[in-house]
Amino acid sequence: MHLFLSTGEPSGDLHAANLAHELKRLDPSLKLSGFGGPRLAEAGCEVIYPLTELAVMWFTRVLLNLGTFLGILRQAERFFEEHRPDLVVLIDYPGLHWWIARAAHQRGIPVVYFVPPQIWAWAPWRIEKIKRHFDELLCSLPFEPRWYHQRGYPHATYIGHPYFDELRQRRLDPAVLERYRSEADDADTLAILPGSRSAEVGFNGPPLLKAAAKLAAVRPRTRFRVAAYKSTHAQTLRDMLDALDLPTDQRALLDRRLSIHVGETPEILRVAAASWSVSGSVSLELMMEAVPSAVVYLRPRWNLWVARRFIQVRYISLVNLIADEEIFPEFLESRDITDDLVRLAQGWLDDPAQRARALAGLDRVRDLCAQPGATRRAAERLLTRLHSPERMARLRQDETSLSQPTSLAPSATRFDSAHSVPCRLEPSTTHSGTIAAKVS
Repeated sequence: MHLFLSTGEPSGDLHAANLAHELKRLDPSLKLSGFGGPRLAEAGCEVIYPLTELAVMWFTRVLLNLGTFLGILRQAERFFEEHRPDLVVLIDYPGLHWWIARAAHQRGIPVVYFVPPQIWAWAPWRIEKIKRHFDELLCSLPFEPRWYHQRGYPHATYIGHPYFDELRQRRLDPAVLERYRSEADDADTLAILPGSRSAEVGFNGPPLLKAAAKLAAVRPRTRFRVAAYKSTHAQTLRDMLDALDLPTDQRALLDRRLSIHVGETPEILRVAAASWSVSGSVSLELMMEAVPSAVVYLRPRWNLWVARRFIQVRYISLVNLIADEEIFPEFLESRDITDDLVRLAQGWLDDPAQRARALAGLDRVRDLCAQPGATRRAAERLLTRLHSPERMARLRQDETSLSQPTSLAPSATRFDSAHSVPCRLEPSTTHSGTIAAKVS
C-alpha cells in the first residue's frame, strides 16, 4: 500500500513525521511519499518536494510565489498519474492543498485531511470544497466536528491534537536547563517567541525586542530569552536588536540580560515565568508548561483591513478558541503594543493575584483537551481505510506480540498524569455558528 503525505509548515512537518512513524510502526510494509520537510524525510517518507521551504501566508506573498505553486501542483498531478497512491493525506496548509485534493479526487484517489485548516475562523464558505474533494477530516479541536456536521458534512471526526503527542515524547536537555537556571541568578525569565515564518519574525521581532528594552528599564533583573526557529532568524533578530535606538545604558543592560537561541524552545519555556508569543501552535505548549503569555500578531494596517473581512471568530489563539474565553491576551494589531506587553508582564511577574488568575485559566483549558494519542488514532483510522478488517486485526496482533515493556526515564516536561485527562469528545456548542470578529 502507498500513501502520499503533504505538509507545508514547520509544525505540520512535525505532525507528518510523527504520523509517518506511527504508520510504519503499525504497518512496516507501507510505502510513503509526498511533499514536506526534513523531519518527514527522516521519518522514512520519500520527500519529492521540500514544501516546508514555502511556508508563506498573506495574499501578497502567495501571489509572489504563484508560479512556484503551480509547478508543484503539476508535479503532484504527474505523481498521481504515474504512481497512483492508494490514499492522499494532507496536513493543514490551505491554498495549495485545495488544488492537490482536487487533483487526487479527479483521479479517484481518496483524500483525508489530518489537522484540517481552520476554515470556521476565516473562510466558512470553503466547506463546499471540503464536501467535493475530501473523504474524511481528522479534526484536532473538539468543537470542529459539530461545526462540519451542522453544515452537511458528516465525515469529520475528533481525534485530538497531535501536538500533545510530541510534548509527551519530548525530552529536554538537562545541561541547557542547568545553564539557563545558573545564568538567571534567581531572576524571572521572560520568553520571547517571534514565530517560525520569516515574515512573522520580520513584522513581530522589532516590537517584541523594543518591549523587552522597556521592561528591562523598569525590571532590570528580568532575564529575556528569545527562541528562534532557525539560525537565519536568529541573525535577523540580532540585526534588529542592533538597530534599536536605545540610550547607552539601556543597550548595555539589554546586551547583558537578553540572549537569542536556536533549537531550545522547550527548555526556554520550562524556565519561563511569562511569555510574549506570536500566534501559533506553540500556544498549546505554553498552556502545558503553565506559562502566562500575550499572543501577538502584528501586521501592516492594510493587511489587517483585509483580514478583518475574513475572520469569523472572537480569538486567534488556539488556547482561547478551545476555552472560548481570553486566557491569553491577544493583539492582532498594527499599532505600537509595547506598553501593553510591559504592563501584562509586570502583572504576571509582580502581582501574585494576577498570576494566580492566569494559571487558573490555563488549568481549565488543559482539562478540555490535553490528552495525547491523536497521532496513533489517526494512523489506525487511515490504515483502516486501506486494509480489510482481517488485515487490521493481524496488524494489531503483530504489534501486540512485538511490544516489549521498556524502562524510560521520567518525562522532562510538565506533561504528567494530572494534565493528561480525557478530552471532551463532544464539540462545544459555543462554536457552532459564525461569531463576530474580535479585533481592534
